[in-house]
Amino acid sequence: MGKSISSRIAKVVTWIVLLIGALIILFPMYITVITSLKTQQESAADFFSLPASFYLGNFISVFEKSGYWTYVWNSAKITIISVVLILVFIPMCAYAIARKMEENRYFKTIYFYLLLGIFVPFQVIMVPLVQYLTKMKLLNQTGLICMCLALASSQGVFLLANYVKSVPRDLEEAASIDGCTTFTAYWRVVLPLIKPMVATIFVMNALWVWNDFQMPLLILNQQPGMWTLPLFQYNFKSQYTFDYNLAFASYLVAMLPVVIAYICAQKYIVAGLTQGAVKT
Repeated sequence: MGKSISSRIAKVVTWIVLLIGALIILFPMYITVITSLKTQQESAADFFSLPASFYLGNFISVFEKSGYWTYVWNSAKITIISVVLILVFIPMCAYAIARKMEENRYFKTIYFYLLLGIFVPFQVIMVPLVQYLTKMKLLNQTGLICMCLALASSQGVFLLANYVKSVPRDLEEAASIDGCTTFTAYWRVVLPLIKPMVATIFVMNALWVWNDFQMPLLILNQQPGMWTLPLFQYNFKSQYTFDYNLAFASYLVAMLPVVIAYICAQKYIVAGLTQGAVKT
């Protein structure tokens, strides 16, 4: 009887905590949607109320802003190239480290060197980064893409190297007996098995690169033609005012590519989390 009551209380507390968490997460989304569908007059009258009508003028104004589609293209180009490079190089790097670090001290040193990057705040390397890129003449989109690849390597290698270790070596040995090279065994045997974690890396880094503001601000701030979408959205703020309606409409549109990417990769992400929980 006592256990039954305590279990019910635990369930109620759990549901209350989950409900509070859901409200905290969904409330900003609610504000974004309703503000993007209201006029400035409606927002000034009551910021949190529902819109009186389905007003799309904010979205039209955003699309008609000078250079908007250029900034969308810049963001898309940087995100696509960065994520493709991340998905090509980081799994290969993680595979080599995972298979050799127990036998070769060099690979173990590289692994821990990359791991240190997780613990270094970006604010610590901002000034040296700008100075370094200036000397290399890489204060442009190419430099930004290179930095995205470099900064993604620490977390990516950490996650993938540990996941690769859970793949039995016997599969690669069997592939080798069948005539596969090391790369062929990686491409046809290991890579399909680590696809859930690769999908997780894909979504995490696509979300980061697409929404990143600080690094494009440091690298591209002197070249407006190369700005990304977050830098363009910052221009809705002036010295004395902030156009919330246009800003939130722009934010809502900018969410769509990342949401679509997550929906497409959701199956693999869930698989990666569940498989990672039971593998030893």
